[in-house]
Amino acid sequence: MTRVLIALTSHSELGDTGRSTGYYASEAAEPWSVFKDAGFDVDLVSVAGGKPPVDGVDESDPDQQRFFAEAELDNTPTAADLKATDYDAIFYAGGHGAMWDFPGDEALASLAAGIYENGGVVAAVCHGPAGLVELRLSDGSYLVDGKNVAGFTNSEENAVGLTEVVPYLLADALTAHGAIHHPAADFTDQVITDGRLVTGQNPASARSTAAAVTAVLKS
Repeated sequence: MTRVLIALTSHSELGDTGRSTGYYASEAAEPWSVFKDAGFDVDLVSVAGGKPPVDGVDESDPDQQRFFAEAELDNTPTAADLKATDYDAIFYAGGHGAMWDFPGDEALASLAAGIYENGGVVAAVCHGPAGLVELRLSDGSYLVDGKNVAGFTNSEENAVGLTEVVPYLLADALTAHGAIHHPAADFTDQVITDGRLVTGQNPASARSTAAAVTAVLKS
C-alpha cells in the first residue's frame, strides 16, 4: 500500500498583526481527497504535534468536510515520532504559518530527506515549500539546488499585503539555495514536477499538485 504523509504547520500567529494563521484548510483537504481516491493510505504530521491551527475553513466545501471528518487532527504526531521508511511521499501543505516553523524543524527536514533518498516523492504547495528551504540531503546539499520549483510568489505575497509581515519571501529563500523558481500569474494553477520533487504555487494549485504526486507515485 502506498503511504503518503501530509505535513502541517503548528504556527498560529501571523507575525505581530494580531491575526491568526495556521495551515490552509484547502491545501490539506484537497490533497487528502486526491490521495484517498487514488487508494493511498494518508497520515498527518505537524511541527509541534497535537491539534494544529487551521486557517481558511470553508464548512460548505465537500473536500474539507471529508478531511475534517476522516483525518485524525486532534493528536497528530511530530516528525520525530515517524520513520521515513514507512512513507512513499511527503506533502507539505501551505498556509502562512508554515513560513515560521517549517524551516526550523530539523526532524521534519530529516524525515523528508529520508523519504526522498529512499526513492520517494517530496511535494509542497503554496507556502508549504518553506519546508524545502533548509532541507538538506545526506551529502549536505540542498534538495532544491538546481531543481525547478513553484511556490507562493513575491507578487502574490504583495497582493495579499503580507510582504512586510512574513519573516522572508519564499521565492527568494528558495532561489538563494539554488532553486529555479517559476512564477505564473497571480493565483493561477501552477505545478512544477522535477523528477521526484513536485511543487505548486498557491491554493488554486493544491489539487493539481496532489494529482501530479499521484502520477509520479503510480509511474
